[in-house]
Amino acid sequence: MEFRMARGEVFLRVSTILVLILTACLVAFDTQTKVIILTIEKKATYKDLDALKILVYITSAAAGYNMLQLCKQYSLSVCSKGNLKGSNYLCMAWISFLLDQIAVYLTFAANSTTFEAALLALTGSESLQWMKVCNRFTRFCIEIGGALLCGYVASILMALISTISAYKVFRMYSPNGSCV
Repeated sequence: MEFRMARGEVFLRVSTILVLILTACLVAFDTQTKVIILTIEKKATYKDLDALKILVYITSAAAGYNMLQLCKQYSLSVCSKGNLKGSNYLCMAWISFLLDQIAVYLTFAANSTTFEAALLALTGSESLQWMKVCNRFTRFCIEIGGALLCGYVASILMALISTISAYKVFRMYSPNGSCV
C-alpha cells in the first residue's frame, strides 16, 4: 500500500509540474500584435495585465515547490530505507502538508483572479468605461483561456497531492502508526 501511494504521489507531482510549466509558458509566451489605425500597432502580452504576471510567478513557484518535494521524497527513500518514525518525521510530514495546502490555495486563487480579469477583458464594463479587448485580440484571449484551463487542472492535481499529504500526517496518529 505504501509503495503504491508513493508511486501515485510521484506521478501526481510530475504531472502537476508539467501542467504548471505549460500554464506558465502559455501565458508568458502569448503575444499578439494588431494594427489599430494605419501604422499604429498595439501588442498584447501578459505584462499588460497584472493578474497574468502574478499567474506566471505563482505557477512557476508552485512548479519549483513540487520539484523540491520530489527531491525530498527521493532523498528520504534513498537515505532512510523505510525507517521513518519519530518526531522529526512527524514534523516534516506536517510541514509538507501545510506547504501543499498553501500551494493549492495560492494556485487556485491566482487562477481565479486571472479568470475574473479575463472575463472582464472578454465582456468589458460599460459602467466603468472599460472596453472589450478580446474582440480585437482573439488568439491572445483563446490562449489565455487554455492556460487557465491548465491552471485549474493543476489546482485539482495539487488538491489530490494534498489529500495524500493529509493521509500521511493523520495515519501517524492511529494506534498502530498506519491505517490499513
